[in-house]
Amino acid sequence: MKHLKNISTVLILMVFNSFSAQVAIGKETVDGNSTILDFNNTASNTKGLILPATEGFPAGSPANGTFIFDTSDDKVKVYENNVWKSLSDTGNSSTLTPNTSNETGNGVVIGIQEGSADGVLVLESPDKAMVLPKISAPHLNVKNPYPGMICYDTASKTFAVFDGTVWNYWK
Repeated sequence: MKHLKNISTVLILMVFNSFSAQVAIGKETVDGNSTILDFNNTASNTKGLILPATEGFPAGSPANGTFIFDTSDDKVKVYENNVWKSLSDTGNSSTLTPNTSNETGNGVVIGIQEGSADGVLVLESPDKAMVLPKISAPHLNVKNPYPGMICYDTASKTFAVFDGTVWNYWK
């Protein structure tokens, strides 16, 4: 049943991608014309985006702007200017649930027909951006954050990442 839901989600994303290259998750429409991926950002939202958990760096040459939760040192990282940079202190990956599925593939690309980057979800567009899930004070309102969760904190107006132990905030 889980695989059917995953396949259905991917198919829906592909259909939406073929029409307008804009995707709304948890709501009916995308806010604005320059948004490629948008989430339900109501005041009661406490769900963020969960980054892939990798042991060390992904194989191959990552694209600048790639985000991971690195379980080798329990840090959230971004690949920027061809260098991995930590976005968090050392956290805790002990609550991660391993994915035991045998699914394979190149992931989903939104924004263009074929992406050049390799990832589970690739957003590529020359003129559109992703709007992160917006949560007010995630350190207070997200009751059980998952390691690698990211969101935009509307209270402090910062980018927030959870490293498995604490929230880290970036302006």
